[in-house]
Amino acid sequence: MAATPFEALTWAVTGQQISLAAALSLRRRLIAATGITHSGGLLCYPDAPTLSRASEAALRGAGFSQTKARTLRELSRLVVDGALPLDAWLERWPGEDAGARLAELYGVGPWTVAYTLLRGFGWLDGSLHGDAAVRRGLRALLGRDAAVSAEEARRWLAPFSPWRALVAAHLWAWASPRQPKDGDGGP
Repeated sequence: MAATPFEALTWAVTGQQISLAAALSLRRRLIAATGITHSGGLLCYPDAPTLSRASEAALRGAGFSQTKARTLRELSRLVVDGALPLDAWLERWPGEDAGARLAELYGVGPWTVAYTLLRGFGWLDGSLHGDAAVRRGLRALLGRDAAVSAEEARRWLAPFSPWRALVAAHLWAWASPRQPKDGDGGP
């Protein structure tokens, strides 16, 4: 899980349609650009008020596309204004309404909703069937040469409800490069 639902949502927006390595790089540059420093000297992830004050130019300078910069600023504004009560959802979970509310927002699609609900709220039934790593993991699991489409992944994950996001997380691990284990010729 992310430290806060806001971090989960903005991290999901950051990671849309790019590799994990690219998303991590954007995240580091966002943290550096907003410059929040913990008393121990570490740079911190920006909260909604800080990110709402960030200019589009600063976000673009950190490497965000115009669309992602606009989305981050708008989501931050909605949280600050109380129109998107992410922290209140921790206290009183609105269920399926949370996903429906998020899906109404500019720059937030099905993958972003499912990923946010997983990372920000621990909701395990989001179908991450559109995720490239989920589809690669499923391809490897099934031993297929051909790519698995998002629709095929959706159908394959459906019987695992209400645990689809948990299964997707296992497929992420399946898709990741295998690390040598003790006794497998590693150092």
